[in-house]
Amino acid sequence: MSEKVILLCDPGIDGAFAVALAVFDSDLEVLGLAATAGNVSAEQATKNVHILIEQLDPPRWPRLGEAPQVAYESDGTKLHGANGLGNTNFPVSTLHNLPTSEKLLYELLRQYPGEITVVSMGPVTVLARAFEMYPDLPTAVKRLVCLGGTWHEPGNAGPVTEFHFHCDPYAARTVVHSGAPLTLIPLDVMRRVLFSPRDLLGLPEDASRACRFLRQIVPCGIAATSNLYGIEGFHLKDVLGTIAVAQPSAIQTKPMTVDVETRGELTRGMTVFDERHWLHRPTNVDLAVDVDGKAVRDYISRILKLDE
Repeated sequence: MSEKVILLCDPGIDGAFAVALAVFDSDLEVLGLAATAGNVSAEQATKNVHILIEQLDPPRWPRLGEAPQVAYESDGTKLHGANGLGNTNFPVSTLHNLPTSEKLLYELLRQYPGEITVVSMGPVTVLARAFEMYPDLPTAVKRLVCLGGTWHEPGNAGPVTEFHFHCDPYAARTVVHSGAPLTLIPLDVMRRVLFSPRDLLGLPEDASRACRFLRQIVPCGIAATSNLYGIEGFHLKDVLGTIAVAQPSAIQTKPMTVDVETRGELTRGMTVFDERHWLHRPTNVDLAVDVDGKAVRDYISRILKLDE
């Protein structure tokens, strides 16, 4: 039986990679693709989810959700290009009268209570709003997988803050305290899977729609990462959200107690892990502490080869 998922994303390059894998994995049923601002504006994020589905043309099309109008202090365009998809120019026809992403989450979770894993690959504003609008919604989620926060690694939006949680720390705090079963994948683990120029050259040019699409958008990410960080390759951060559902054994977790700092000139959005075991505080997340890189690469190879 396939695993039902909703993907919540602010489609940048790694988010597009994660979506491509998920929609072509026959063991996953992507019921919804909910847009959110983050790497790009809300309008661009909604446009990008349309582009992804039209370009990939998967066997089963998910329902789409419109990103709410939210403006964050920063974005990811330096890394992902002005439009989030590597400065490409794909034609797209957008659907009218889309439900908001919050509404889409509610409708699907009410239709399949206890059956859907929600994977958040961007700021969690949409999740927090959905939980506030529909207070019983966290009990309808099978599991949440959130890409966010940092444990020991330096931040990418500030000295100690990860981009997704930095965008909306109040929403991040709401989600980690929602009571929904939550797997949190921090920046420490996100940075462990690198897609190198050699990997890009290994993607067959005409093997699949997914490969053809990725060959057009990934070079921008590799070049930007090299210029910004001096790293030869692009971190497939959001791909770990798909991995957490499709290949959960590839990610090692441990129960932790976490909170999110909502104020502070230097610490706004910081994830604070309370490791004072003698206090016997209840845990609220399963924190990803390691990932099997080989298993991730094997999965990517298998899925991309399946799309023929």
